[in-house]
Amino acid sequence: MAAPTAQPPRVPDLPPGLGSFRFLYFSELLKRAVCAGKIKDRIGRLSDLVFALREPYPEAVGLYMEFGWGKPTQFIPWDRVVKIEDDAIFVKPAGGGAGYPPFVDQPGWMLVDAHLMGRTILDTDGRRTEVVNDVHLLEAKGRLLLVHVDTSFNGILRRWGLGGLKWVKDEFISWKYVQPLSVEDAVATDKVSLSVTRKQMLELPSEDLADALEELKGEEQQALFSALDSEKAAETLLEAEPRAQRQLIADLRKERARMILSEMSIPQLAKLFSVLPHDDVTGLMELLSQEDAARIRSILSEREATAGALMSSEFVAVSLDTKVGPLLEQIRRSGRDPDTISYIYVINSDGRTLVGIVDLRELVLAADGASVSEIMTSPVVAAEESDLQDDLAEVFAKYHYRMIPIVDAQDHLLGVIRYNEIMTGTAARKE
Repeated sequence: MAAPTAQPPRVPDLPPGLGSFRFLYFSELLKRAVCAGKIKDRIGRLSDLVFALREPYPEAVGLYMEFGWGKPTQFIPWDRVVKIEDDAIFVKPAGGGAGYPPFVDQPGWMLVDAHLMGRTILDTDGRRTEVVNDVHLLEAKGRLLLVHVDTSFNGILRRWGLGGLKWVKDEFISWKYVQPLSVEDAVATDKVSLSVTRKQMLELPSEDLADALEELKGEEQQALFSALDSEKAAETLLEAEPRAQRQLIADLRKERARMILSEMSIPQLAKLFSVLPHDDVTGLMELLSQEDAARIRSILSEREATAGALMSSEFVAVSLDTKVGPLLEQIRRSGRDPDTISYIYVINSDGRTLVGIVDLRELVLAADGASVSEIMTSPVVAAEESDLQDDLAEVFAKYHYRMIPIVDAQDHLLGVIRYNEIMTGTAARKE
């Protein structure tokens, strides 16, 4: 049994003076007969609708008809459309008895079927990708506006000519929250792919953005990537599939690449470089310090990278008698990346030997006058600098720590390894 018809969605910020209006679905207009004057004067079927990208909603500028078999297309300007009926779209006959001119694309125009239908859209909840199954239009006083996209299964049913079998609720996303990259980032392209607005996009998980990048091509892909700040771009690039990574790196400007690489750790850089062409790796190495470049070359040349090569020097270590209050104040003023202060490492009087560890959460809850020696955990689970990447993965899998310290044979603290740097890379190799 078909579900009851839902109330039409609210359309905010409509242009003033529209008066009465009605909603239409693009899928129901597609292939509808186009008649010049009377129903018997059919000149073709609607192949697509052409919209100009305007604010707040795109507005129809004409009908597109394609005839196939080598015959030229026709473009009927919207001001020649008389009315839209259930059985046909009626237009004024072309002047002079000739046919309408061929379609010529213009900057800022898009075709609904060619550029929207079936395209991927990042849902505004930031958790999954959806597909545009239909486009919801509003007609009023001779104007036709694109106001929603429909991602529900009903859109597919309408495209199959089964619109009466409305099995589920329509899932509309207002065009206000769906911005074409060609408009938002001023990219000249004849194709439009969809994304959430830039502000919302920056709030999405990096893995979702990576999925979106993999769906896009060429200038659209670069437009989405260029809208990200350096930190978000680095996170997203590391989540992307190797093919997308290679495409994005190939088109990066040198200064932009330098900023993105600066957001990555040595293990992350090594993992990224391992899937890039040799020429790209050579160019990117020049953007790094000599020390970092040498470490990455060492990792890439080894069959199995060691903890000593992968470790980072970004960590916090304090002496046994350090007080909680002053330490917290120091951390707050430091502006350190949160990833570097997951744990506080405690070293003895020689300034080198690791003797304890304090979780940042425990530090916050402790009394200001307490010393770290009173709240630290000892002995410390650590890895040795000669341990291989798979050995590190086993430690992370067993203890579920966010970060583990790297020590030498005398338990001198050398560096740290973070969970996401090892476990992501290990999973990729095993796949």
